[in-house]
Amino acid sequence: MKKTLIVVDMQNDFIDMALGTPEAVAIVPKVREKIRAYHERGDEIIYTRDTHGENYLQTPEGKKLPVEHCIKGSQGWQIAQGLYIEGCKIIDKPNFGWPHWKDEALEQVELVGLCTDICVVSNALIIKAVCPEAQVSVDASCCAGVTPATHEAALATMRMCQVEVK
Repeated sequence: MKKTLIVVDMQNDFIDMALGTPEAVAIVPKVREKIRAYHERGDEIIYTRDTHGENYLQTPEGKKLPVEHCIKGSQGWQIAQGLYIEGCKIIDKPNFGWPHWKDEALEQVELVGLCTDICVVSNALIIKAVCPEAQVSVDASCCAGVTPATHEAALATMRMCQVEVK
């Protein structure tokens, strides 16, 4: 069975720049270890990258979250140093979830990354909807939310939707 690690939005702006948190900084070593383990086994690794344009503040999201972040080409948009494995696929997504996961032929999927309560939960639930036969899990120790409370709420939501939370 094909195993895929999806590394969600492990970008500088979400770790220690515009929208960073101590919890996001704290998971970086664990995420690095998880990526290394998948790579050493020869499993697939896909990265998502939150991607906005210069007009971000004029978008519906920007009006609700008026903090410029992940502007394409900026330092904050980059995947954090030491996490990207050369040659792995990167999906630049313009919003919380990527609607085209069915095109990836996912079978056994594990998600890690940021933010548990926005993009991780969105992508996990989209995958469950468009790939109903896929085994979907999230490693809670390799995720961080906007706050610890919303991280836990997102994990509870995923459990209720039959996403395995490790």
